[in-house]
Amino acid sequence: YKVGDVARDFSLKNVDGKTVSLSDFKNQKGAVVIFTCNHCPYSVAYEDRIIELHNEFAAKGYPVVAINPNDPVRQPEDAFEKMKIRAKEKGFPFVYLADETQEITRAYGATRTPHVFLLKNDDGKMVVSYIGAIDENTEDASEVKEPYVADAINALLKGETPKIAVTKAIGCTIKWKK
Repeated sequence: YKVGDVARDFSLKNVDGKTVSLSDFKNQKGAVVIFTCNHCPYSVAYEDRIIELHNEFAAKGYPVVAINPNDPVRQPEDAFEKMKIRAKEKGFPFVYLADETQEITRAYGATRTPHVFLLKNDDGKMVVSYIGAIDENTEDASEVKEPYVADAINALLKGETPKIAVTKAIGCTIKWKK
């Protein structure tokens, strides 16, 4: 996807065993779709910030929807059973979905973990409003100067277009099925 594209609906399995669809969020102002995983050190470094994003913005209409894009054959740490363990250990307050066919990951064009696609609900259509990194500082959350996703959501909440709509996602490559 590019900024301005309409994201298609999907139905993926959540760590609680239930199926979650993008259309389940039709009463929200949007969604923060984040392709992330268990094993990648970048994803692990961002877990607390992803929880914070959800805690800050879900009540304002922008919940986090985390999707694990990786092939568990190529990366066993990202198997569904391990996703359930990780979500429980960290107390994820958001859904953590498995893209077992990798079809949704391909549709979005995600290439890294973590990779963010901020969607804005525009009359029932989820429109891509920001793509890229969570912020500019993987190593140290306390040193973040550019909270890209938070800034983009705050702009949308004010009825504005995000000033920065695309950044480079930094992280591990997605482990594609062979």
